Amino acid sequence: MTTTDWITDIALLLVVFRQLREGRLDAKSYLIPLGIVGYVAHTYLNTVPTGGNDLVLIGTLVAIGAALGVAGGVYTRIRSVGTHLFIKAGAVSATLWVLGMGARMGFQLWVDHGGADNLARFSASHQITTGDAWVAAFVLMALTEVVTRLATIFVRGRMVARAQQPAVDGQRSAVAADRAL
Repeated sequence: MTTTDWITDIALLLVVFRQLREGRLDAKSYLIPLGIVGYVAHTYLNTVPTGGNDLVLIGTLVAIGAALGVAGGVYTRIRSVGTHLFIKAGAVSATLWVLGMGARMGFQLWVDHGGADNLARFSASHQITTGDAWVAAFVLMALTEVVTRLATIFVRGRMVARAQQPAVDGQRSAVAADRAL
């Protein structure tokens, strides 16, 4: 692993640790993780191989990333304070995030430190045509995990905001009625 690989992997892990403390849900909450995975995708995703069982591998890891992302988003607490939304990643959300990001990091370390021959044999016996299939699968898994987690948080945030809206409108109507008298 290069220094850039380490920095990128650690940055992705720190995203959720930053959310272990409650913070305001704002554009930064979305843009920072999207920027990191966008950089990773741009840097490492050169091709999406389609030969042999490459798409099965990619589809499997993308599905795992989606499941981890949705579950992570569901287990992130969202609450409304006035007109602002606040989020806090819970233990389950943080564990799922570390599991997904850590699995990719661990896989890369294993391949770099003696696992390459085993991976080559596994790939050959399962008709995975190139190492690019593994790269694409793990990059797309990370991208999917981040996007589905953020999408889940976005939808849940809108639901929380809407649940608060009638009370705010009711208060405004009551204040307007009081002023009219």
